[in-house]
Amino acid sequence: MPHANRIPLMDETDVRRALARMAREIVERSGGVDRLVLMGIHRRGVHLAAMLRDEIQRAEGRDLPTGSLDITLYRDDLAEVGPRPVVGASELPPGGIDDRIVVLVDDVLYTGRTVRAALNELMDWGRPARIVLCVLVDRGERELPIQPDVVGREVQVLPHQRVEVLVPELDGRLGVDIIHSDSEGA
Repeated sequence: MPHANRIPLMDETDVRRALARMAREIVERSGGVDRLVLMGIHRRGVHLAAMLRDEIQRAEGRDLPTGSLDITLYRDDLAEVGPRPVVGASELPPGGIDDRIVVLVDDVLYTGRTVRAALNELMDWGRPARIVLCVLVDRGERELPIQPDVVGREVQVLPHQRVEVLVPELDGRLGVDIIHSDSEGA
């Protein structure tokens, strides 16, 4: 049975500091909050979007519409997921996304396939004025030509390592770890 080693990359303080900086950058890039909508990608992107929303609301004093995307049915590897994939609910923010600046929030950007699926789903719902991609961690090694606009941290990891974002609601703590599997020959 393979053994996994967990190496801390960001603790709670690091993540909160990165989210505060990212929230300011989102507002600057969007020219304020008037047309801004946050859309988190299930699962951890939804929790990160809520934290970004709270940061922006504290700074700007305005309620910010949020929504969520479950990209399960838009995946390009759906056949590999199995005959009965678990599909969660996607939720449009109040007022929809037409002519809005949509900030797409995810935890880790790797191949770009999750973002491609999220873009496809968004386009089925309407026509945003602009889409801004916001990720807590960019680990590089893209398979598709997709680049983030707002990044909390860039990190280089080995092919047999993965980056795991932890959120209190699902994992009991806030942080980012690098997972290294001993079974991968290292």
